Amino acid sequence: MKPEARIFLWIALFCFVIAGVYAFWTDRNGGSVETAGTAALILSGGLLGISGSFFWFVSRRIDARPEDRNDAEIAEGAGELGFFSPGSYWPIAIAFGAMVTAIGMATVQYWLVGLGTLMILFTSGGLLFEYYTGNRSPLR
Repeated sequence: MKPEARIFLWIALFCFVIAGVYAFWTDRNGGSVETAGTAALILSGGLLGISGSFFWFVSRRIDARPEDRNDAEIAEGAGELGFFSPGSYWPIAIAFGAMVTAIGMATVQYWLVGLGTLMILFTSGGLLFEYYTGNRSPLR
């Protein structure tokens, strides 16, 4: 987790430095600080700092992974990484619900936003419980 923490924290520092340079540069050329870009850079640095500090705290609490050590062998990283669905149509349905919601927001049709939100909730539940119903259920 230490490489991830370093990456996020260095990019956060870069965003903060560039925010200062950007604010100085826009103030010098235009007479006033351009607030949208400056705020975006500061907020991006803050979000990256939150992620980086999370990874840093986690890396202090867990043992070093093979990815974190320079002397690790490739075989140390072998093993099961988790379960990944070989094929599912639920993500397509979730994307369709998101599209309906976005169209409703773009056209200010609140009923369409509600319908799309319900579609997203229903299809997310379908994706979540896909392997607990029907023939794929582990309880059978």
